[in-house]
Amino acid sequence: MEGSGELPGPQPPHPGDHRIRDGDFVVLKREDVFKAVQVQRRKKVTFEKQWFYLDNVIGHSYGTTFEVTNGGSLQPKKKKEEPTSETKEAGTDNRNIIDDGKSQKLTQDDIKALKDKGIKGEEIVQQLIENSTTFRDKTEFAQDKYIKKKKKKYEAIITVVKPSTRILSIMYYAREPGKINHMRYDTLAQMLTLGNVRAGNKMIVMETCAGLVLGAMMERMGGFGSIIQLYPGGGPVRAATACFGFPKSFLSGLYDFPLNKVDSLLNGTFSAEMLSSEPKDGASVEESNGTLEEKQTSEQENEDSVAEAQESHHPPEQERMEIVSQDPEYKEPKERGSKKDYPLLECYTKLRERGGVINLRLSETWLRNYQVLPDRSHPKLLMSGGGGYLLSGFTVAMDNLKADPSLKSNASTLESHTTEEPAAKKRKCPESDS
Repeated sequence: MEGSGELPGPQPPHPGDHRIRDGDFVVLKREDVFKAVQVQRRKKVTFEKQWFYLDNVIGHSYGTTFEVTNGGSLQPKKKKEEPTSETKEAGTDNRNIIDDGKSQKLTQDDIKALKDKGIKGEEIVQQLIENSTTFRDKTEFAQDKYIKKKKKKYEAIITVVKPSTRILSIMYYAREPGKINHMRYDTLAQMLTLGNVRAGNKMIVMETCAGLVLGAMMERMGGFGSIIQLYPGGGPVRAATACFGFPKSFLSGLYDFPLNKVDSLLNGTFSAEMLSSEPKDGASVEESNGTLEEKQTSEQENEDSVAEAQESHHPPEQERMEIVSQDPEYKEPKERGSKKDYPLLECYTKLRERGGVINLRLSETWLRNYQVLPDRSHPKLLMSGGGGYLLSGFTVAMDNLKADPSLKSNASTLESHTTEEPAAKKRKCPESDS
């Protein structure tokens, strides 16, 4: 762990940074589903049960929406003006509509024939609307819901966005919550705020969330300052950090140090040879860049047979912490009672007993997502069951006071002065004329 005190600042942004380049890490978005990939020419990418190539996204701006065409090619989708509410023909209510499965004239064979002819998904949706006997009888809201459902099924629309802390935390929480210990994105935001993470700081982080917390800190610091990552095991895990696609200038202030060597460092027995003699099993930022796509590809092959998880759709059984479920002494909820079931609660108690920490809090944030649409804004039916417990506080350092006896004597003298209250002054009462 070597480095100079003054760290070089990040390089000025390139004029083409807002455009997608070959080798960039990007996030694919479709509705509420995300996936992080690296842009590589002639490399097949599978997302939402469809495969395509990312060659044509190079040179376009982030946030561009593409449509998957024949042969796995992506073409920019042109924005089409939707008809206004005045031109729509809609019913007043849905009470007379019977869902008997006979309202659609097109059969599955007809739809398959349209796909084989190369008909775009947008045209298939339009034909489904025209061949529906009950579409015009639906209310305007029901029509919009019907169109949205059919577009999701038949239109292959993908948006390429730039990675960020919020997007990646939502992606991991929806797709692989166990890898980030079920840490929700609002909990991560509180950690960054309570930790006072900002540019120019010297920070220490120890996490087991695939490097997501580390990446969030690096993004907020913007390449200014330094971060020491303490890691358990053979080496640091930075799979999620690689998804951010940070420039090399951001990595100049990043260091790592094994957690099992902290005691020797504090005792003064640590030497740099102790690090060089240990093999590192974990993947660094550079090494994980090459294996990230291979790992995601293998996971995606397993996902093709099941529906992908969305942001707000989490079954209750997924809300259990992976750390607890993998504990050999793990018991069912009715048999719980030991302190091992709550690592943070035991830490909270120890800190309260030891002292030296103020504003100590153990909290869990309750989060609810809302649908905001004209005349139909309401809380979503499904919501997250929990985002993880958060222990925070401020430490009070007393080392200097204990080391220097002169400071201690001065402090005791000051304390004696502050405890002595001055004598009350006698107030002379004015004599009254009698």
